[in-house]
Amino acid sequence: MTIKLYCFGESGNAYKAALALELSGLDWAPVKVDFFNGETRTPAFRTDINAMGEAPVMVDGDCRLSQSGVIMDYVAEKSGKLGGATPEARREILRWMFWDNHKLSSQAGMCRFLMNFLPAEKRPAEVIAFTQGRLKAAYQVLDTHLGERKWIAGEEVSIADLSCCGYLYYPEPFGFDRADWPNIDRWLDDIAALPGWKHPYDLMPGSPADRAQESASAGRV
Repeated sequence: MTIKLYCFGESGNAYKAALALELSGLDWAPVKVDFFNGETRTPAFRTDINAMGEAPVMVDGDCRLSQSGVIMDYVAEKSGKLGGATPEARREILRWMFWDNHKLSSQAGMCRFLMNFLPAEKRPAEVIAFTQGRLKAAYQVLDTHLGERKWIAGEEVSIADLSCCGYLYYPEPFGFDRADWPNIDRWLDDIAALPGWKHPYDLMPGSPADRAQESASAGRV
């Protein structure tokens, strides 16, 4: 049975789940969520897909999961790949995933949204500057850690790596320049060299370019 992932290309959290599924070798297919037209806020989505009103959501038969970290953990368990071989290794993976959710992805996602997906007149400069300061501290932690090892946790790539890289391949500016962080830069190249890796806009449906084209087409009607 094909696993369904409700997702959209602009979402770094959806990318984490999609990339884990792709690299795991499990049979899966994306289902586009029209986030920017408010689909996740509709009663139908909250009733039928996810009461939290968020993407990604994974459906595998009778199993329905939301939250990217939980989905990645499920994928690792089901596929036997990308997870820790021992309880100690798994705890180290979870430690970095929790760190990412609190210190890195949450800040990067918000900063990128404020800088790129809000109208220019509504972008709060002070909030953006504050968030970028917190992100710089997180980048430093990750860059230092990766200076001593190839992968974040253990000797092989894991869902810890896929969690922490979730927002770092996106082209939209949010205060992250790979050239400033050589160990992160090397690590991102190593992930991108894995068989099956795809850029988020190639792995999932939906991108700013698609939305711009849709807007242009609507304007010609």
